[in-house]
Amino acid sequence: MGVFTEEIGIDLGTANTIIIYKDKVVVDEPSIVAIERSTGKIIAVGKKAQMMHGRTHENIKTIRPLRGGVIADFQATEHMLRTMIKMIDLRKSLFPPALKMVIGIPSGITQVEERAVKESAEQAGAKEVRLVHEPMAAAIGVGIDVLEPVGNMIIDIGGGTSEIAVISLGGIVNSKSIRIAGDEFNADIEEYMRKQHNLNVGERTSERIKIEVGAALNDIPDPPPDFAVHGRDMLTGIPKEVFVNHVEIAKCLDKSIAKVEAAVLDTLEMTPPELSSDIYDTGIYLTGGGALLRGLAKRIEMMTKLKVHIDEDPLRSVARGTSIALKNFDKFKFLIK
Repeated sequence: MGVFTEEIGIDLGTANTIIIYKDKVVVDEPSIVAIERSTGKIIAVGKKAQMMHGRTHENIKTIRPLRGGVIADFQATEHMLRTMIKMIDLRKSLFPPALKMVIGIPSGITQVEERAVKESAEQAGAKEVRLVHEPMAAAIGVGIDVLEPVGNMIIDIGGGTSEIAVISLGGIVNSKSIRIAGDEFNADIEEYMRKQHNLNVGERTSERIKIEVGAALNDIPDPPPDFAVHGRDMLTGIPKEVFVNHVEIAKCLDKSIAKVEAAVLDTLEMTPPELSSDIYDTGIYLTGGGALLRGLAKRIEMMTKLKVHIDEDPLRSVARGTSIALKNFDKFKFLIK
């Protein structure tokens, strides 16, 4: 039956779900579904549902089935996975192939939450489901030899969680998982726009502001041009336009970024001295969508006095790691649950 088994690596993220099949990214879609309220029927998944987000009438609702890196809506997650797996052009044969999946999960989730991920994948058609912690998958995806007796520190800032871990000899020596990441940054921007500009903006607009003019420091090389934000004026109720710059966004994100920095310092404090000396030599690896925030690497460098390396494709580090772990299953099997 081995002939009919297909292997896929999945980064089941709060913001995006990425699926790797045969070393290629075959699915990269927002983790969102649109549901018809009257029938409960799911009418769109991924990019199509994202287009509807914040623009629906009362009979359609959009749901993000994962919150803080864990499953908040079991049925929606299962349907989302099933639809995204159908997007893969699997080998056509008389018998549908048995799917073997490796899924990245946050390091701080409970056994109940782990079981929910496994069950969702099984309901979506997986024959065998294995889980790997996201910081470990990200480290493998970045290209670190995680099996060496050398300490490496990885910071993975995703949509729902920020994962900070020190890895050595194929294991996580110590880690911290905090639910302050991309979603929290978006919420900060929404609040700032309300308080400072009397402008009501939605989740999609705050995400766009973060991408266009988001920054972690006031002083950054090649600052982006001011960005025109459209929303509803809270005083008059009329749509209006406001321009924002990176300095304003750096100011509004400061508190949340400070919490991520505190978690990094906590993790460094708990690190055994021999591994600390390794980290001094190797530096810190930064991955996840949060790594793309302008000036964040520089800010962490200034705080820790350590070199910070950003992965060349930080959004896909975890997905790449799950794919490599699948391909070299015998080598990494003790890392995979």
